[in-house]
Amino acid sequence: MTKITIFSGFLGAGKTTLIKKLIKDGFNGEKLVLIENEFGQIGIDGGFLQDAGIEITEMNSGCICCSLVGDFGEALKKVLAEYAPDRILIEPSGVGKLSDVIRAVQNIDSQDITLDGFATVVDAKKCKMYHKNFGEFFNNQITYASCIILSHTAGLSEDKINECVALLRECNPAAPIVTTDWEQLTGRQLVDAMTQQNTLDDELQELLEEETAHHHHHHHEDGEECHCHDHDHDEHEHHHDHDEHEHHHDHDEHEHHHHHEDGEECHCHDHDHDDHEHHHHHADDVFTSWGRETPTAYSQDEINNALKVLEDESKYGIILRAKGIVQGKDGEWIHFDYVPGVPDVRTGSAGTIGRLCVIGSKINEDAIAELFHAE
Repeated sequence: MTKITIFSGFLGAGKTTLIKKLIKDGFNGEKLVLIENEFGQIGIDGGFLQDAGIEITEMNSGCICCSLVGDFGEALKKVLAEYAPDRILIEPSGVGKLSDVIRAVQNIDSQDITLDGFATVVDAKKCKMYHKNFGEFFNNQITYASCIILSHTAGLSEDKINECVALLRECNPAAPIVTTDWEQLTGRQLVDAMTQQNTLDDELQELLEEETAHHHHHHHEDGEECHCHDHDHDEHEHHHDHDEHEHHHDHDEHEHHHHHEDGEECHCHDHDHDDHEHHHHHADDVFTSWGRETPTAYSQDEINNALKVLEDESKYGIILRAKGIVQGKDGEWIHFDYVPGVPDVRTGSAGTIGRLCVIGSKINEDAIAELFHAE
């Protein structure tokens, strides 16, 4: 099975530079073929990409979204037959529509290919201007991207980067956006972003799993008298520590949660609910998760102070776990992990964009967003 990765991006965004980086340390060990489609008669980029040992199939008489769609299909079939590559990299013209490139690939009659991602490279310095003046083409490349990678972010202010991200989010609310300067990232990190590995959702799910495991372990270590946790649905065990059960209005079984607070013996199973309905809530019904991607830079003092005040349950809710990787104001990247009363703030490797994740019960998302300047 040959993977196909499409690199879209407006003229001069930096597609070729990105491809060179990924060839060097992103697609390691893979047999690659690059298909280029230059706008105009002469292909310029193909020459120095050949230095990396990549086969070039150039089509220089027009853009892929119009006269070359048919030729493109034939070229792709030829590449598959002659080279049997692990991955084909497609770099269409900067003025092409990404939706047309995707459609051209999907129209290839072959069971041996799979679309592995379509990244759009955006010049952060020209984002607003291209959006205004070439919206039909520029916005199409954003809307259909599975990942958006900003270029030329070095030296840009946070406000400019945030303005760019906000504009891109209007066209594409879901795709991962890479805001970190490429020099700080490995090719592997960029490939993971392009194929939507290690996304914010992945981070939140990992945090949720860690928290459910932690609470399961904690309850059994305490040696509590109550045996209402003798089942396999670990994710609900922390009900007995906090009052987050209140939102389960459809089930009477929540009443037993009050017994522990009053010092009464637990009688969780002394009711007639078939199959113990309260065991079957999904973790999403119990925990609340909040996550943001942000290019904002922080100082370590700011992160330490934020984690300290998170203990204020009246303002932020019951915060059980938090973690983050954010850019530091001194150029270093800050990594942090938090459980109540135990913050761990340190420096580490760069992320593709800053990420903040919080898991808890009855959390005040607006207050947390304000605390981290991530409204």
